[in-house]
Amino acid sequence: MQLPDYYAILEVPTSASLEQIKQSYRRLVRVYHPDINKGGEDIHIKQLNEAYAVLSDSVRRTAYDIERLENLRRTIMRETIQLRQRKARREQKMTWRQGIIGFVRELKKGLRNE
Repeated sequence: MQLPDYYAILEVPTSASLEQIKQSYRRLVRVYHPDINKGGEDIHIKQLNEAYAVLSDSVRRTAYDIERLENLRRTIMRETIQLRQRKARREQKMTWRQGIIGFVRELKKGLRNE
């Protein structure tokens, strides 16, 4: 399951202080609140409330950051494995016969040069 990016929802950097989070939350609530903004959707307020609830609590924020980093690590590992698999498929495998023929050719070149 994809983890929501609470920092992007609140439009703050990952190193934001509690005060910055609070300011951004209040600013965005005024922008998206359905009573103030007639076109505002309720889903924006729910996302803002959820993001603020997690990021304003230091314990929940730490757990969220750890989970975010773990997801990032998994994604990087998955992409690295897929890249290696694609690279291995592209590399042509050499048979024993081709290896011996190549070895003999290189051996003959070496003997001619001496």
